[in-house]
Amino acid sequence: MGLFPRFDEETPGGAQDAPRKTGLPRLWELVSRDFWDNFRAGFLALAGCAPFIAGMFFAVSTHVMLFAPLAGLAGGALAGPELCALADTLLRGLRDDTGRVWWRTYRKAWRRSARAALLPGALGGALLGTQIFLLLHAGAFQVDLVTGLALVLGMLLLLGMSLYLWPQLALMELSLGRLIKNSALLFIGQLPRTAGALAIFFAYILVSLRFFSFAVSLLPLTNFWLPTLPALALVYPGLEQAFGIEEKFREGQESPRDGE
Repeated sequence: MGLFPRFDEETPGGAQDAPRKTGLPRLWELVSRDFWDNFRAGFLALAGCAPFIAGMFFAVSTHVMLFAPLAGLAGGALAGPELCALADTLLRGLRDDTGRVWWRTYRKAWRRSARAALLPGALGGALLGTQIFLLLHAGAFQVDLVTGLALVLGMLLLLGMSLYLWPQLALMELSLGRLIKNSALLFIGQLPRTAGALAIFFAYILVSLRFFSFAVSLLPLTNFWLPTLPALALVYPGLEQAFGIEEKFREGQESPRDGE
């Protein structure tokens, strides 16, 4: 008997008809099976967010508040398509849509949703940039404890909404208003799972800040996929129930794949 559980053992009688794993075994399956796809999509998402990060460093270092929403607006617009394509890659793993050529599938998903992702990315980036700037300049702006907590909660709310918004953009074409409305309803409708997903992000950020030098050295490897995969896996049942992802995937398997 080994010291650690073998999450990747095949079920006797063939894994094809075996029920889908749940919990940690399922998460391990997703990590081990789709690591390179998730890593590449996460790395490109990190690269897409580089202008936002650089812009925020400039805004914070110069202490000019106007630069924060402007950096967020431009950087968020550039990051939006990459974040949407990352959501598409992770969703394919969660619905077991494997065996495709990753770059071809990623590129097609990027082209399909790039234009629609610009506005949500820009607005979300501007809001996040402003919140970060105010939080880091709390002393200069005499931000009290209540306002500081409100800023933190606002950032968590924005992060939680984005966890539902990018998958919707990856799956279908919707107006911005409909995207926000659906995201809010899903956020509230499965609040315990949303809270769990936010806890994963919060823990990842705290650990990264605590061991900053080590976390920065690992950032090219862990990038955005590492915290996003378990968080998205946690809220995936709500997305599946709302949009019938699995049924549409099975229908797509029965029809031509348009060269994919």
